[in-house]
This record gives sequence, structure tokens and C-alpha cells, in this order.
Amino acid sequence: MLFFDEIQACPEALSSLRFFYEKMPELHVIAAGSLLEFALAHIPSQGVGRIHSLFLYPFSFDEFLQALEETSLIEMKNNADAKHPLDNIFHQKLIDHLKIFYLIGGMPEIVKEFVVSKDILSCQKKINDITETLKDDFAKYKKRSPVQRLKEVFDSIALQTGGKFKYSNIDGSSSHYFFKEALSLIVQAGLAYKIFHSAAQGIPLGAQIKINKFKVILSDTGIHQKVLGLDISNIVSAQNIEVINKGNLAELFTGMEILKNFDPEKRGQLYYWHREKRSSNAEVDYLLQKDDKIIPIEVKAGIKGKMQSMRIFIQEHSSPYGIRISLENFSQQGNIYNYPLYAISNILRK
Repeated sequence: MLFFDEIQACPEALSSLRFFYEKMPELHVIAAGSLLEFALAHIPSQGVGRIHSLFLYPFSFDEFLQALEETSLIEMKNNADAKHPLDNIFHQKLIDHLKIFYLIGGMPEIVKEFVVSKDILSCQKKINDITETLKDDFAKYKKRSPVQRLKEVFDSIALQTGGKFKYSNIDGSSSHYFFKEALSLIVQAGLAYKIFHSAAQGIPLGAQIKINKFKVILSDTGIHQKVLGLDISNIVSAQNIEVINKGNLAELFTGMEILKNFDPEKRGQLYYWHREKRSSNAEVDYLLQKDDKIIPIEVKAGIKGKMQSMRIFIQEHSSPYGIRISLENFSQQGNIYNYPLYAISNILRK
């Protein structure tokens, strides 16, 4: 197997892929890099049908459990549902693993460090190194946007997680155009993902988006926490997982878990719904398309929280059911199904 890393730095290497396919088909060739779309745009011919694309993300929570060799726990989780909830001891064990995953995230280097050392503070030092390296890499894109502006937008994504992204929150005195360009680069690099507002009046969801109304999440919970500068020493000793849900981590985690469980051959896209009315303001965190139906998803950091927005959406959009994601065990309340935060992959499979 031949592996080209950071292939975007060498367009000639990208051009060579089609010839490997034609003249040495027995050789497996893999190329990886950021902003490949920019590099591909400068190649006259990519060799249609000869290059197969896959979209990669940090480890999902299931992959984190696999790294910990929790095979039996994964199987129990995958087989659980509202009629067959998990025994409390296993439910709590998964929450404990989830707490750690929130702290360290899914970057392979960090997961490996935790598997070997079980030292969260050691993982945090490596997360800090990775975060600073990512920011240093912004110099690669300085022809398109100044490094400092990229850093400002990157940090602002973490600060604005959970709400509509506003360029004015970065710097109200600067032109939004330049921040828009910087955000576009960060998203195209796979460091962050947009969640577009959709009117959700029909399928497909992407046909009814408001292009200027969106949220943004970073690609990893560990990096998100590092950017926010949260006090890890307090979090590590906390017994209540709600303590570590600062910065809308549950919403970020849910969005990334949905993306990680999409078809890797397609670029995933996230959507949410928001209705602004004086007498009835409502918001649903995520929308899923199941066949010709739209399924609303609400995310709760703990075990409490009303579902008024979801019920409004179900009634107005004739959704067959809704999904509530929280720290509760698997359960059902009428046409609303509760899935634990650690079991988001179950939703996509079923």
C-alpha cells in the first residue's frame, strides 16, 4: 500500500493517482489531506471513475469503546431499545465512558494515549499540542485569509456553539465578508461543520435552507474544550456529568456522532429548525430524513428538560415520531423515543 499524506501540497501527486490506477492496479493507493477541493480544482483531469473519495472524522464513541476493547458493552448497547433498556449498571458504565470521551475527544493520537496510560491530564497536554498545531497550520491558507483572522473565527466557533453563528460576535467593527471567507476555509478543511436552518416543509431538507442562518460546531469535543479553556481539574473530579456539559457539549457531540455514522462516501450535512414568534418561540436541535419523513431530534445535557419544541414540530410537520437524546436510559413516551447520549449510533442504524 502506498500512502500519500498532505497530498494537497503536491498537485502532481494528485495527478499521478489515475496512472497508478491504470498502470499498477494491484497497488493500493491512499491519499489524505485537508482542503483537497482546492487542490483538485487546479488539476485538468482527475480521472473520472478512478478516484474514490471517503470522508473521515475523529473516532466515534463506538470506535472509542472498541479501542477500549469493550466489545460486550457495545453489543449490549446496540441491542437495547425502549422495550429492552439496559440494566442500570451497564447504563452507568457507558455514561462513565462518555464522560471521558467528552474530555479527550476522538483524535486517534489522544485515544491511543488514553488506552495506554488512562491518564486524562496527559491526554489534555497532547490535545493542547494538537490544537496549537492546527492553528499553526492556518499559515497554509494565508493566501486566502490572514492567519490571525482564521484563529479568531476558529475560537469563536467554540464560543458560539449551540446558537446561531454571528460574524458580529467575532468583531463587530470588521467586515463580515472576510470572516465569511475564513469560516469557509475552516469548514472546507474539515475542522468545523455548519448546521443549516431548514424550513422542513418537505424532502429534501437541503432544498429549504436559509443560507445565512446556521450554527457551527468544531469537529472534536476535546479540542472544543481546550479552545474554551475549561478547568479540566474540576471536570475530572466531578461525579455529575452535567458539570462537563458546559459550552453546549451535548449538542456538539450529538451533531458529530450523526455525521460519523453517515455514509462515509458522501459529505454529510446537518440541519436544525427554529421558529421565531413572540408568543411561541421553538427550536429543534437536529433534523433527520427517514425515507419521506422528517424526524426531529432534541438534545438534553442531563435527564431533565421539556419537549415543547419537539411536540410543536411533530404537530406542524406531521412527523410520525420524535427523538429525545439525554442521559436517560432507553424509553418511550407516546410517539417520542428517548435514546441515551451514548447510543446515537443506534438511531442511525434503526
